[in-house]
Amino acid sequence: MFFCVRRPARTNKFLILKLGIHGTFLNIFEIYTRYFSTSRSPVECYPSMSNISFDPVEKCRDFERQRKIDVVIAKVRGLKSEEEILQCLISDSACKSIEIPSILIDELLNRFQDDWKSALGIFRWAETCSANKPLPESYDKLVDILGKMKKMEKMRALVEEMNEDHIVSLNTIAKVMRRFAGAGEWKQAVKTFDELEKFGLEKNTESMNLLLDTLCKENKVEQARAIFLELKSHIPPNANTFNIFIHGWCKMKRIEEAYWTIQEIKGHGFRPCVISYSTIIQFYCFQCQFWKVYELLDEMEAQGCHPNIVTFTTIMHCLTKSGEIKEALQVAERIKLAGCKPDVLFYNALIHSLRRAGCLEDAINVFTKEMPHNKVIPNTSTFNTMISMFCHHGQEQRAVQYLRDLENSPYCKPDVQSFYPLIKSYFRAGKTGECLTKLVDIMVKKHHLCLDLATYTLLIHGLCRNNGCEWAYQLFRDMITQGLKPRYLTCSFLLKEIKEKNMCDEVEWIEDYVKRMESP
Repeated sequence: MFFCVRRPARTNKFLILKLGIHGTFLNIFEIYTRYFSTSRSPVECYPSMSNISFDPVEKCRDFERQRKIDVVIAKVRGLKSEEEILQCLISDSACKSIEIPSILIDELLNRFQDDWKSALGIFRWAETCSANKPLPESYDKLVDILGKMKKMEKMRALVEEMNEDHIVSLNTIAKVMRRFAGAGEWKQAVKTFDELEKFGLEKNTESMNLLLDTLCKENKVEQARAIFLELKSHIPPNANTFNIFIHGWCKMKRIEEAYWTIQEIKGHGFRPCVISYSTIIQFYCFQCQFWKVYELLDEMEAQGCHPNIVTFTTIMHCLTKSGEIKEALQVAERIKLAGCKPDVLFYNALIHSLRRAGCLEDAINVFTKEMPHNKVIPNTSTFNTMISMFCHHGQEQRAVQYLRDLENSPYCKPDVQSFYPLIKSYFRAGKTGECLTKLVDIMVKKHHLCLDLATYTLLIHGLCRNNGCEWAYQLFRDMITQGLKPRYLTCSFLLKEIKEKNMCDEVEWIEDYVKRMESP
């Protein structure tokens, strides 16, 4: 018996999978349905992870580096300005004895990527304690942090400082242009490109593509197109130039222009590649027009352009998101038939699809058996999907076990998203005491993760609903100190709850803040 995953207008060899005599929904999972024991830690299934051994000298270095990081973080916590942080670190006797190798600077910048004041203060301190200046890559990280937090003047000043030392690279310029465009200042991004020679850089195909890509990702495709027409007489385009425009037109839902760009590629002597077609496939996936997806897959095959693992993963993810779980898992089978080598992004999407289907044991089987068999190492997102799955099904202990395994993994570490599902689970169960406190402490004190706007919002709302207004108010103050602007709904919800608790001073403080927030 043959089973067709949809009913397209015409026969489609991509869609038809031979599933055997029964052809039922459960047959799709056949490869994942072997029973297994979960008595071992999940990461023990990865030999390279469970049996990993480090040189004792290297272990000692890692421990010493972590100790230094903890000392610095403890000193800057709660300080309100980069200047205050700099002076504190310079004058502290414990910090004076710390040597600052480039790897330590990078780790500290990563820890404070959402806290520009701490990042800038620590960076300036590092400049004073080392005989050699930080590496250009560290400067680039700080440029990106300042741009991300929309501190454009400080970002610009840092780039000028870098230029004096002749360490501005194309990577630096890419970060500057993208942060300007992301902040709505696309003309400043273009001006940065125009000033390339000032930084000792060349206007060529690579730098032009960076500018075009920056503009297209911010929906400025028409402006990018006008700039391209002006530049193309003296800067030759390549295939990637046109793929950038295909992505831009699709992002703006102007599919006709994307198809026209496919023809333009051919007119310039290039062949549309898997990226060209996959970008349009992604557009149709987002529009849930899966019959168009299947037509394009046929067209790709006819052109001798075979879909790759990224193409299939995109289709599978979007089918799952639209609730077409059965079809999504048939795409997973098709990947095996097509001989595509699975990667971690594919497995993340597959585990998510199995989770949506309610097939917990099958998802665990993929994590503990199939991924190790194919030598694919899980990343933070893989663990996060597993943690979320267990929390969704009320299995907190298993979620905690996977969180611990993520903490102990030599290849990836938790991010803020790793803790989200457990926080939500604790709020649902009314566990706002020791369990929640310990979890937040692990995030902030053990992993030194900076809480973002979404995490603060989740905690404040959850605590207000669970009679934890005092803690919620303290988080609200911390959030503002970190330069994060709370949503109006968060302000009004917290205000309502603390009024009921007769917390008069706190009410006055929040009302004053809301007035300042509403003023021009």
